[in-house]
Amino acid sequence: MATKLRLQRRGRKNHPFYQIIVADSRAPRDGKYIERIGSYNPNTNPATITLDFDRALYWMQTGAQPTDTVRNILSNEGVLLKKHLLGGVAKGAFDEAEAERRFEAWKSNKLNSEKSAMTKDAEKARAEEKARLEAEKEVNKSRAEALAKKKAEEEAANAPEEQTEETTATEDTTTAEEAPATEEKTEE
Repeated sequence: MATKLRLQRRGRKNHPFYQIIVADSRAPRDGKYIERIGSYNPNTNPATITLDFDRALYWMQTGAQPTDTVRNILSNEGVLLKKHLLGGVAKGAFDEAEAERRFEAWKSNKLNSEKSAMTKDAEKARAEEKARLEAEKEVNKSRAEALAKKKAEEEAANAPEEQTEETTATEDTTTAEEAPATEEKTEE
């Protein structure tokens, strides 16, 4: 029986989630499978991959053929490298301790590169946020200056009107005060 390592689609419309499975090559995509060895969620950033490393390695050694996407996932997780190193041990090129040492070196190098990439992404996001904040401060400052200028113009335009209204109001009060005084004089 020809076995394949492939993806089985799950999830809802426009939001896929995949299971990494071992299935007969003649079985339908979402049909019967032999074993589920992991999952792949492309909706997260970065994509989330869970994988049973030992079972994936076992199936690769027994001759299961991965699809292109699963091959990339297995390569990224180190299953193909481990299979290659174990092949070198079987041929006598080096011993198992050397193979394990090489695999651990690759794994630590991969973790360091992932950390540096994540740090770089976080730093870039912080720089973009800071630039956006500075641009927003500039816009707010220009708006405040424009508003202050507009208020000053309105006050300047309203100032002569207010002065004329005040002078008319004071004249009215003075004439009103004088008028009763003149009326009192006339009554006497």
